[in-house]
Amino acid sequence: MTDVFIIGGGPAGLAAAMAVRRKGLAVTVADAGRPPIDKPCGEGLMPDSLAAAARLGIVIPPDAGRAFRGIRFLGADGSAAGAFPEGEGLGVRRTTLHPILVAEAERAGVQLMWATPVTGLRDGAVQLGRHAMGARWVVGADGGQSLVRQWAGLDGVRRASRRFGFRRHYAVAPWTDYMEIHWGRGCQFYVTPVAASEVCVVLMSRDPHLRIDSALDRFPLLRERLASASQATSERGQLASTCRLKSVATGAVALIGDASGTVDAITGEGLCLAFQQAAALAAALAAGDLRRYEQA
Repeated sequence: MTDVFIIGGGPAGLAAAMAVRRKGLAVTVADAGRPPIDKPCGEGLMPDSLAAAARLGIVIPPDAGRAFRGIRFLGADGSAAGAFPEGEGLGVRRTTLHPILVAEAERAGVQLMWATPVTGLRDGAVQLGRHAMGARWVVGADGGQSLVRQWAGLDGVRRASRRFGFRRHYAVAPWTDYMEIHWGRGCQFYVTPVAASEVCVVLMSRDPHLRIDSALDRFPLLRERLASASQATSERGQLASTCRLKSVATGAVALIGDASGTVDAITGEGLCLAFQQAAALAAALAAGDLRRYEQA
């Protein structure tokens, strides 16, 4: 038996676990994978994301990645750039960020169950194959294709659209201290510095067949910058949906992170929202009232 069972051990699930644990509740997290868990994403943490993490007691060391001071949009007819009004962003490889969050969760006293698939919810218990664990509250942090959302009947959508994202890392020194968004016909490239000699490049489009190599032909400047760089990782992709759910909580079940709805990747707000949700969820669970979380 546990007070709170969180299904999904990515950044959203771990952030929720730490926030809830600091309210004095017993927390268990289960995930089918093992750390470090990777995910194709832009890997840029905006200043607001770092501040929201710090409020949860999560400290992400500056040397974990590469700082950037703003966002630059580049198109065929020109460019526009803006520095952040306060602080800097931090580009961090997801495989670097995840172990940091795991270590913080362990220090907070969260019970972590890796390589443990959750197979369903039944009668106030979480099914773990042949075994089950009772929980006062269940939190679905299992991503945009959330099974918890389906099991709890929370998959009603108010608004949704989708794009496709493909990510690759290049071994090249960042050529700017900005995160760049290259805007072109039918697609965009996001370039985030993540180390002294590495950048993360993400292609976003509505075409499921478009890939990084062919799309670079539409962006001569970016293609030239990457021409002599070796590929540090292989291309990985995923569906990037933008959706707002009708509800994110019912009974004793709540959703967080991408399971609770998603914003377009261009906003850079995914992790920031997850960290803010974690604080709101912890306060609601401590009060024993998930309606507070729904309202937040």
